[in-house]
Amino acid sequence: MPDDAAPAEPEPRPGLDLPWADGSFPPGSVAARRQVWDALMGLALHEASHALASADVPVGALVVGPDGRLLGLGRNRREEIGDPTAHAEVLALRQAAATLGSWRLEGCTLVVTLEPCAMCAGALLLSRVGRLVLGAWDPKAGATGSVWDLVRDQRATHRPEVIGGVRAEECGALIREFFATQR
Repeated sequence: MPDDAAPAEPEPRPGLDLPWADGSFPPGSVAARRQVWDALMGLALHEASHALASADVPVGALVVGPDGRLLGLGRNRREEIGDPTAHAEVLALRQAAATLGSWRLEGCTLVVTLEPCAMCAGALLLSRVGRLVLGAWDPKAGATGSVWDLVRDQRATHRPEVIGGVRAEECGALIREFFATQR
């Protein structure tokens, strides 16, 4: 290689850089992890608020790659597009898979404002997501620890880490306020 040749540009990484996307995700200390989970849940809450415009239940989700880069976003869109599978988690997982060009989301983190239902828990298991960070627990339909616990079932071939209760009061209040206006 001639001395005056420019070094090759590094291949672009998929996804969107976030402040902590420095290759050491998640951070090592408990305090730093809490800050990151809180910040990510803030993004998911923001996404959830957009569901209100279409009268969808305000649930937001996002997928972060093993390096901390944002790979996918989703919000409930069942009412908006008339699709019973258009849950926030499923849409975020689909977008992340499209961003990566692979259905295998190994090492990724799914962040969601409400505990996933059975369909969404199944989708996160089948996509091989490594970690679930959830806001409010769902005592009526939750499938990652409340009503069912699909992600810890011993028969499952994949068992993601589950971190629950991140900004739970905020996440729960958004859902409660939505349903109070529906009555």
